Amino acid sequence: MAIILRLDRMMADRKMSLNELAEKVGISNVNLSKIKTGKVSAIRFSTLNAICDVLDCQPGDILEFTRDEKTE
Repeated sequence: MAIILRLDRMMADRKMSLNELAEKVGISNVNLSKIKTGKVSAIRFSTLNAICDVLDCQPGDILEFTRDEKTE
């Protein structure tokens, strides 16, 4: 996948636990854990907005684009 989630890094920078962030964002620990580990194929803008608001960051601090290597 070309989009890499860096939520774990932002949480560590802010010294915020999964439980604390989930509570402040208003989503379950399980769903936040899936976002944190990159085991999701989509994320709602409202969820991304809430995460950025709580962590005081930009979406680009959490999402990173890398090109897929094409094998021929």
